[in-house]
Amino acid sequence: MKDSGRRTAVMLVDDHAVVRMGFRMLLSETPDIEVVAEAESGEEALRRCGEVLPDVLVLDLSMPGMGGLEAISRLLARHERLRILVLSAHEDTVHPKRALRAGAAGYLTKRSAADELIRAIRQVAAGKMYVEARLAQQMAVQQLSAEQNPVDVLSAREFEVFVALAKGGSVNGIAEVLHLSPRTVGTHLYNIKQKIGATNQAEIAIMALRAGLIEP
Repeated sequence: MKDSGRRTAVMLVDDHAVVRMGFRMLLSETPDIEVVAEAESGEEALRRCGEVLPDVLVLDLSMPGMGGLEAISRLLARHERLRILVLSAHEDTVHPKRALRAGAAGYLTKRSAADELIRAIRQVAAGKMYVEARLAQQMAVQQLSAEQNPVDVLSAREFEVFVALAKGGSVNGIAEVLHLSPRTVGTHLYNIKQKIGATNQAEIAIMALRAGLIEP
């Protein structure tokens, strides 16, 4: 938690340098917020977080290697006072629910206005939760209707593999992007099929489409 009277220290974690540069430029114009570090992967965030000790970590979810969901859990296991704000391109309700369940303090989509990002960082730094209004409303409606998504039973890594498979990825291709062995991805694929009752990649794609995880 940040001390009163000093600027909120922010660390940006996104695998696209241009995106990080844009956010850094935006936040540099905000007097009470300071970008103290950047990272291009979950692995690098884990290494650097202990060095710079940010108040708020602004994190993308879809990155090569560890991925954002797993990074949230690992970061908070090491730095329990860290506040994590997810800033993602994913506009479905499954990703924010998973991110918040993993311990994130907030969730915004990348199409949010600049002033909303600044407002979210301030809220999260103050110890509050912040979820983009449209997503929060959709999640509340789903909760009231007791709507259960089959993919909720998947672990963070299984979920990443599930989405990659739904987008047409091959076992070898997914292994390369996630920095895993093809055998490990194959094991995840087997577990995914068992948990959600899918028999092939086409059924996985249909489930992902129904959940709003991929475009038709």
